[in-house]
Amino acid sequence: MSKNSYLFLFVACSCLLSFALYIQHLGWLGVLYPPCPLCILQRIAFLLIAVMCLMAFCFEKTKKIFYYLALLACLLGLVIALRHQWVIAHPESSCGLDPLEVFINQFSFVQAIPFFFKADGFCSMPLPPILFLSVPSWSLLFFCIFFILLIKNFRLKN
Repeated sequence: MSKNSYLFLFVACSCLLSFALYIQHLGWLGVLYPPCPLCILQRIAFLLIAVMCLMAFCFEKTKKIFYYLALLACLLGLVIALRHQWVIAHPESSCGLDPLEVFINQFSFVQAIPFFFKADGFCSMPLPPILFLSVPSWSLLFFCIFFILLIKNFRLKN
């Protein structure tokens, strides 16, 4: 994978995370989008992809290790986004209180940066779509695109 591809993935993930913060704190068309526990886990996956791609861009000798870690983070995010889609399609599966929220909010990095990592929304709560897709659908789409880019652009000569 070329150095420019790693830089592109880093910038793309950074833009997605910035937009997530924007719709959380400022809203989209007058609606705030509070992150649920699955949203926070997807943010962490995007953040891991961004960091791993930045490390691959910066450190040529260990680029392959960071590539595999980015690919693993992408797969993790893909699974979480699929789970989020399932929860939205089956809202009766939620009891209202999400035990995952309590688990996530107890970590020190969440308490250190609550504006980014604190989960205070419900996973099954339907929010208005953004440009015709829900936020979890956008996440799923971008995880699929990033996974395809990572797989397609990988060469054993890395």
